[in-house]
Amino acid sequence: MSGKFVVTRRSNGEYQFKLLASNGQTILVSEGYSGRDGCLNGVASVRTNAADAGRFEKRTASDGRCYFVLKAGNHQVIGQSQMYADDEACDNGMESVGHHAPNAVIIEE
Repeated sequence: MSGKFVVTRRSNGEYQFKLLASNGQTILVSEGYSGRDGCLNGVASVRTNAADAGRFEKRTASDGRCYFVLKAGNHQVIGQSQMYADDEACDNGMESVGHHAPNAVIIEE
């Protein structure tokens, strides 16, 4: 089973996508988009940028846990991960996005 992008609509009307790994775990979440087309462009941007390890930026939350963001060529954040307990798990998450994003199917809910 491959990964998938799940596009949903938030209660405020914005669109959002999540990238799920083949095991169903959420590995990347987008910001809110005002329109469906913008959200699908975000998915396309993840597909493109996930192949470049230099587009990932590891960060540390105020509670000390790490997470990462994926940035587009213009340095805009296009997705954020969950919080991880340690650097190794965070690194595995970035690798998982790079592995799943290029061929993930898109499902609209």
